[in-house]
Amino acid sequence: MDTNRILAELRAERDRIDQAISALQAINSIGRRRAGRPVKTAAIRGRRGRMSAAARRKLSRLLKQRWAQGRMRPTAKLRQANAPKRARRMSKAARSKIAAAQRARWARVKAQQQTPKKVA
Repeated sequence: MDTNRILAELRAERDRIDQAISALQAINSIGRRRAGRPVKTAAIRGRRGRMSAAARRKLSRLLKQRWAQGRMRPTAKLRQANAPKRARRMSKAARSKIAAAQRARWARVKAQQQTPKKVA
């Protein structure tokens, strides 16, 4: 037997045993929870910071004041960006040019349909 091959097999066996040991240690330390899922702490599940009624009243008063002073109104750039764009109109000359080109296309198609196809 080749010693290099024996060493490779032993190393592979050692790696499998190490993985099994670490898996058993993980189960032992976290109970029967599925591996890979984060543990939910009390801080995450706990109550979030809520605004008091007085703070809400103060914020409401300040926002109303800002609206009244015009600070909350959209700027001219924003109004211009959000404004509906003017409809683009086609000139009569352009429309007649397009219509003439389309009539010419249809005339060519009809001419091709009326000529009998030659069978070879």
